[in-house]
Amino acid sequence: MKRTFVVTALIVSAVFMTISCGTRPIAAGNRELAAAPTWVRDGNHARYDRRMYLTAVGRGNSLIVAERDALGQLVTIFHQGIHIDGRVAEVYRSRRNEVATAFALYTEIDRSIEIVASMDNLIGAEIRDTWQDDAGANFAALAVLNRARVTRIYSEMLRQNQKIIANLTNTPPTERNTFDGYSRHLLAAVFADMSINYERVLSVIGAPGHPQRLRSGDDFRREAAEIRRSIPIGINVNRDEGGRIHGAFSRAFSEAGFRTGGETNPRFVLDVNIGTRTNEDRTDINRWIFVYMEFRADLIDTDDGNRVLRSYNFNRRRGHSRQQEAERLLFLDAEQIIGGRHNYNSERNIPAFRDLLSDFLSQLGP
Repeated sequence: MKRTFVVTALIVSAVFMTISCGTRPIAAGNRELAAAPTWVRDGNHARYDRRMYLTAVGRGNSLIVAERDALGQLVTIFHQGIHIDGRVAEVYRSRRNEVATAFALYTEIDRSIEIVASMDNLIGAEIRDTWQDDAGANFAALAVLNRARVTRIYSEMLRQNQKIIANLTNTPPTERNTFDGYSRHLLAAVFADMSINYERVLSVIGAPGHPQRLRSGDDFRREAAEIRRSIPIGINVNRDEGGRIHGAFSRAFSEAGFRTGGETNPRFVLDVNIGTRTNEDRTDINRWIFVYMEFRADLIDTDDGNRVLRSYNFNRRRGHSRQQEAERLLFLDAEQIIGGRHNYNSERNIPAFRDLLSDFLSQLGP
């Protein structure tokens, strides 16, 4: 009897276990099972040479339970199991146009999506034989996985991954220390993690892995961190008060791992524009003067037509009997708002700039 069950796979957990049959010993004294076919007792089925197949036997009080148990036993050969991880597939689907355009990986991405979509056909665990005792109380099922099929698909995925990684990271020096370069290395790290696991699977089933040493995802994440530290960002403030605004943004970038200053005409610039207007409250006996601030900061890419990558803005008002003091208090408030140390942030649901920057960086990576 042959029944096919699908065990899809995108990323396989770390594998250190030696290939063996998933069959468990039969309890002593169970005459019904002792009289069962050889494959039920020890997993050695005459039709499935272990050099060509991975096999496992499952048991239960019904055929369905036995089949599920057999598949589970087969999966344990790969330690924590063969399971689907849709992380990369989601990156493809949610950012397909963006990724394809930015990285010029139409063929590779389409091919990978095709492979992922075809996993059900390319890697399948099949129930190839079943047995039940005369009383119908004990059932057994044999799950089989074709080594050649596993080798073929994982070898192809490994090859595709390495090709994608090369395309992602082989960028001109002028494009390396950019947000695009940072994003590319984060995405490469995901594919590198997959590749390491694919090679482990190939090793477990006795198939040759990649001819060259594979780099780990952590290698690319470290490179991404180095790129981030190397991205120069200029800060232009049209109006400041004792360097408060410039200092607040500089601290935020520094905490996020960027460097500011020290370079002429940096590609990325935070362009800060602060506008104020004054209004005197003539109904107030103390004749208070209110100063209104309109605050806007745009992170722009000067090499891409001053394209705005992310904006940060808020409005604030301060009153005092002296206009100069009202303005001083306004800039003090703005400094604290940028740093997330002002109740205005929570009142108006305005994030600290470092949080907005963190959100921007998280959207660059998968």
